[in-house]
Amino acid sequence: MSELTLTVMRLGFLAVLWLFVIVAVQVIRSDLFGTRVTQRGAARRGGQEPRAQRQAAPPPQQQRRQDSGRGGNRQRRGAPTKLVVSEGTLTGTTVALQGQTISLGRAHDSTIVLDDDYASSRHARIYPDRDGQWIVEDLGSTNGTYLDRTRLTTPTPIPLGAPIRIGKTVIELRK
Repeated sequence: MSELTLTVMRLGFLAVLWLFVIVAVQVIRSDLFGTRVTQRGAARRGGQEPRAQRQAAPPPQQQRRQDSGRGGNRQRRGAPTKLVVSEGTLTGTTVALQGQTISLGRAHDSTIVLDDDYASSRHARIYPDRDGQWIVEDLGSTNGTYLDRTRLTTPTPIPLGAPIRIGKTVIELRK
């Protein structure tokens, strides 16, 4: 084999080795720091709407399915009607509770998108059970979900006004 061929093969092998190292570093970086969360919605872009008035509603199809499945919008007396972010970057954000599952995390398709380094992409979910009680469930997050300073290991009913902590964000069920 000529010396030129051997040198070209060495340089090719070195290039492939560096490409492997760069890809491995990118994978480790994305695992450690997660994906970049971009803000969405007009309220965050232009600031036209005050924080306390922001509302997140379910898609119309989901709302129609829910109403027709239960024969109206019946709720127990004293049952919570909204989910309020009381601490964190989304303070004042309110989500109306209408029987739909609420997903929390850094993923763009979450109901409440958390711009928090301590939140996972799919961190937790809040959903109603058959009795009308709201349940919070940690979805295998790295840093955990806390209900009243207790780390969740199983789906747990949420008392009215009890703080749910995900990183720096605190969420409460209210009337």
